[in-house]
Amino acid sequence: MKRIWFFIALAVILSGCASTPKNIGNACAIFDQKDGYFNNWEKAAKNAERKYGIPMPIIMATMYTESGFQQNAKPRRTKLFGFLPWKRLSSAHGYSQALEGTWDQYRRSTGNFGASRTQFSDAADFIGWYDRQSVIRNGINPNDAYNLYLNYHMGHTAYSRANGQYSAAVRQAALRTDRMARIYDRQLRNCGRR
Repeated sequence: MKRIWFFIALAVILSGCASTPKNIGNACAIFDQKDGYFNNWEKAAKNAERKYGIPMPIIMATMYTESGFQQNAKPRRTKLFGFLPWKRLSSAHGYSQALEGTWDQYRRSTGNFGASRTQFSDAADFIGWYDRQSVIRNGINPNDAYNLYLNYHMGHTAYSRANGQYSAAVRQAALRTDRMARIYDRQLRNCGRR
């Protein structure tokens, strides 16, 4: 009987860790909700900021745009014959929507071989790492959420070749990320977390 209660308690704890925050438009509310002993999102985002020099609001805004903080987010499926669910558009997965090959590159580069795209702390670390590569490879200012997002979404090589020519959808996503980074920064300052 004790074993059953243990597994029930464990399931309740783990389900709380995996839930999507209720108010993803407020960074303070996200951190309040995700302030657990085993799963502290604020600590994870601050660690990534310290490690890579990318501001925590930009890391959070990138995740907001990419997955809406959904742990198992995946791209939509294509349709076979116009109605049968078929293959996904890419291998993107998790909070960061990192592609499989880029995630493998991150794990090799950092030595974090146990990293998971569905673990918030790993996803925050990945975004910080990737944005740091954008700073190094393409000379992006670490506070420039707009161009960091363009690099993140397009890839470093495609960004450097685009010469400022981006699709309207990509520009809109970069603007949304930049706007959310500014909002998150203000909110975090107002609640004493910056």
